[in-house]
Amino acid sequence: MNDASFTVSGNIVDVVSGKIQPGTLEVREGKIQNIQWNQEKYSHFVMPGFVDAHIHIESSMLPPPEFARWAVIHGTVATVSDPHEIGNVLGVKGVDYMIQEGQRTPFKFFFGAPSCVPATSFETAGATITADEIESLLKRDEVKYLSEMMNFPGVLERQPEVMKKIEIAQKLQKPIDGHAPGLRGSDAEQYASAGISTDHECFTKEEALDKIARGMKILIREGSAAKNFEALYTLIESHPDFCMLCSDDQHPNELVKGHINLLVKRAIEKGIDSIKTLRAATLNPVRHYHLEVGLLQKGDPADFLVVEDLKNFNVLATYINGQKVAETGKSLLPRIKSPLINHFETSLKTAADFQFKNNRDGELDVIEALNGQLITRHLKLKPRWNSQKAESDLEQDILKITVVNRYQSVKPAIGWIKNFGLKQGAIASSVAHDSHNIVAVGVDDESLAKAVNLLIEAKGGISAASQTVSEILPLSIAGLMSPEAGEEVAAGYEKLDRLAKEWGSQLDAPFMTLAFMALLVIPDLKLSDRGLFSLGKGFVRNC
Repeated sequence: MNDASFTVSGNIVDVVSGKIQPGTLEVREGKIQNIQWNQEKYSHFVMPGFVDAHIHIESSMLPPPEFARWAVIHGTVATVSDPHEIGNVLGVKGVDYMIQEGQRTPFKFFFGAPSCVPATSFETAGATITADEIESLLKRDEVKYLSEMMNFPGVLERQPEVMKKIEIAQKLQKPIDGHAPGLRGSDAEQYASAGISTDHECFTKEEALDKIARGMKILIREGSAAKNFEALYTLIESHPDFCMLCSDDQHPNELVKGHINLLVKRAIEKGIDSIKTLRAATLNPVRHYHLEVGLLQKGDPADFLVVEDLKNFNVLATYINGQKVAETGKSLLPRIKSPLINHFETSLKTAADFQFKNNRDGELDVIEALNGQLITRHLKLKPRWNSQKAESDLEQDILKITVVNRYQSVKPAIGWIKNFGLKQGAIASSVAHDSHNIVAVGVDDESLAKAVNLLIEAKGGISAASQTVSEILPLSIAGLMSPEAGEEVAAGYEKLDRLAKEWGSQLDAPFMTLAFMALLVIPDLKLSDRGLFSLGKGFVRNC
């Protein structure tokens, strides 16, 4: 408990009443004891702290205490965090790890119970989280909701195991997060009627409006890979009570530059009402998920920001429970090194493991990656054939993609992908949603083997390799996060990102896009460790 008593004056932004007026906050024992209104003229503003309404902390490549150190600089005081990334690697043990690490910092991490571990039965994950385990998690006060229900076909079909998890959350009065990209009309109605309350996968305004009409809240997402803000931001003006802001997945090089504050700034620059925008970043997630986060009301926890103005949102100070945790671009939270935890069992690979042989020289199924989107397209293209072996075709930009099971030593899955643009080498990642096997794209088998083996030897990370280059950012916490300082992780990520682009990639975030090429619950064509898979058609080609 923070025993300090102090006052903070400024133009106070009351997102509950919608008013902005000068006044002084009286803070004692971490709570707002009183607000004295006055007629003073202030140049700065006092407002509630930002809440990221849906994020996977693991995607920052930082464990919770280190994520918090950077997030508070940008005015974020809380996150609605889905730990299903580490859940897919380590099960409930991984969820416990995130909760325990989150409790080592004043930052307010609110975790969910992962609903889909594994995400599908068409891939190999490191663990399973059962309905009984979900019930145990949801009974804990710090677990606020049932995390995104990615198995939307199971919801539509009312599959018993899926519905059991939903019914547990309803019984315990915990909100249920959705995940239903492209779902419209009667299917959206069927999905929402099961009790699903949100969706962060809308990529068109029409889809979002369809879901709002069914009573669902829309989480407007702008992450490192999926960028839907431009398509959806006007909903904040037209449907302010149905909108929240989230990043979903944000890599470390972007987190050190900004967070939810950047989305708030962009919305207001585009003419969206400032109070409506701030409610989407504060009031709406606090009320929807029943979070213990202050909203500048008497008796609330003293969670607030002092900002220079309501245009640029330059954060002068961040407070959590009355404790100043950031000031003028510097974090005041101490550096805490998190312990290692992992699950990584596979053996080293050879170039021969990545050969693609076929008894005919013809068209193949090709994944078309789309910049700034998680969805892909299913193409039929003819790569270069050499003695019944298909090879990468740099002229057509058809490259080899592989998924290597990291939990056991089996033959890698091989496929083909367009739009990665590499002209040399290979890039690889053990951040590969959602089972987090190793995913890699490359122009030749030798580079693929080299990039993959860097990760196997380090038991996780992201890497880039060619005949002359071997670079890796180790991620020794579950193959997802680094125990090192955020600035070091961001610099390591930037180096690899820059290398991929020097080798020809035109993608804004090649490693983030790569990480989603194994996510089977996003249409249309993806690759798992068991083969090519289409959400609508099932297996296109088994390994």
